[in-house]
Amino acid sequence: MKILVIKHGALGDIILAASAFAAIRAAHADDEITLMTTPPFAGFLSASPWFNHIITDARPEPWNISGIMKLRRQLRGFDMVYDLQTSSRSTRYFELAGKPRWNGIAPGCAMPHTDPQRDFIHTRERLAGQLAAAGIANLQPPDFSWVQADISRFMLPPRFALLVPGAALHRPEKRWPEAKFAALAAQLPMRVVVVGSRSEAPLAAVIRSFAPQAIDLTGQTSLLELIAVISRATLAVGNDTGPMHMAAALGVTSLVMFSAASDPKLTAPRYPDGGWPIILQAPHLAGLSVAQIVAALP
Repeated sequence: MKILVIKHGALGDIILAASAFAAIRAAHADDEITLMTTPPFAGFLSASPWFNHIITDARPEPWNISGIMKLRRQLRGFDMVYDLQTSSRSTRYFELAGKPRWNGIAPGCAMPHTDPQRDFIHTRERLAGQLAAAGIANLQPPDFSWVQADISRFMLPPRFALLVPGAALHRPEKRWPEAKFAALAAQLPMRVVVVGSRSEAPLAAVIRSFAPQAIDLTGQTSLLELIAVISRATLAVGNDTGPMHMAAALGVTSLVMFSAASDPKLTAPRYPDGGWPIILQAPHLAGLSVAQIVAALP
């Protein structure tokens, strides 16, 4: 059989779907599985054991006729489709794909997820319910042992706390103030490693001004290298953003901060067994004190 899985991302969305990816592969061990995703995650997921092929979705606008026709060609020829994105966009792909056997929410599809509470439950449970509608009974713990990267040049200490002070540039309300990260770094009983994109280097600079021994890796890691660094951490503290999802998925003890901008009951990082990390919430993250963070740490 030829199987198509549709899942776009941000990084956190991809990581939360990893258990579903693993479950689909286990259910279709001898089948040819293609993932349709967005370009930032194509290289990363091509190294995984879950897919035989990766294709990227350019997400053409409706007026882009040539783009729509290319998308139609990409979607045709599959015996079964798991639409893990279940957005209004991906739901429209059911028609473009020629109405194959489809697991998702497209009207008229063969294996619909009809739970009326699907928009009010955590992504992990929602995906579990959706796959159950297709006969896949259990999510699989995601195994990231396939991630291989040489990070020896970073000279990481044996024990360190990972700090994730950034978040998406268009979501500043999801950031705990960098000065508080800096104060926390100065109080932790181990060295800290700061990760993030190149645009978050100024946040790392503030942290290093309080904790000069901190290691700044912002903008210096590929996605595979970032995951390898995270896997070495003793503890991870950060905002609700992709690297914290990765830390939890790798089983790293994690504390994640949520503002009113998102609901952890729907989107929080999860440990491999489905357990929940430490979660602290405040309407505005500036309202969380360093003392509250320290008190919550194990």
